[in-house]
Amino acid sequence: MGIVVLMEGAEAVDDPGELEEWWQRGVRWIGPAWAGTRFCGGTREPGPLTSAGFALLEGMASFGFGLDLSHMDSKAALQALDSYPGVIIASHANVDALLKGIDTNRHLPDVVIHKLIERDGVIGVIPYNNFLRPGWKRGDSRHLVSLQHLVAHIDAICQMAGSARHVGIGSDFDGGFGVQCAPLEIDTIADLQKLVPLLAEKGYTETDIAAILGGNWQTKLNQVLR
Repeated sequence: MGIVVLMEGAEAVDDPGELEEWWQRGVRWIGPAWAGTRFCGGTREPGPLTSAGFALLEGMASFGFGLDLSHMDSKAALQALDSYPGVIIASHANVDALLKGIDTNRHLPDVVIHKLIERDGVIGVIPYNNFLRPGWKRGDSRHLVSLQHLVAHIDAICQMAGSARHVGIGSDFDGGFGVQCAPLEIDTIADLQKLVPLLAEKGYTETDIAAILGGNWQTKLNQVLR
């Protein structure tokens, strides 16, 4: 078992000149935003990349950091997809088109998903009930959300890609939402294996399922862990 260090929200980087120190300390992925930062728009605070954001990306590229689009506003994400030459992922994000009626910029619109696929990226879908069923909120019954909702997001990305090479699990289980906000079948992380028969029922092969449950992430990690 190992830990790959990803910085979510790049506020800790006062200047791109500090990126060498972060690299030496083991950081390999950076997501410029959580909420909006001086680098770009983020969750609930929309906006494009700023001049500081472009400078951050330029510095990241010089070292080979992977870029995480999670939490970035779609305007900023599209700019990054067009300009960042390195490995790009969305470590934990769901499909906006399946969440109609939710007023947020947290999820990925189709245009961003297609661009990520073109850039050979991987999207980690989140088993968080509020990101799976429109209108679900903390305190609602877990019986309203099942792993089939998560499978729908996986399948939507695979259908857009034409393969299973661009989706994985971005559990966000360290994000503080707890088992009370996970689909009914999830009590521990080991229960993610329950996705296997559900994906098989939809026609995914053993190779596809292995890619979704870890193989795709391993490919991306191999590109940045050096």
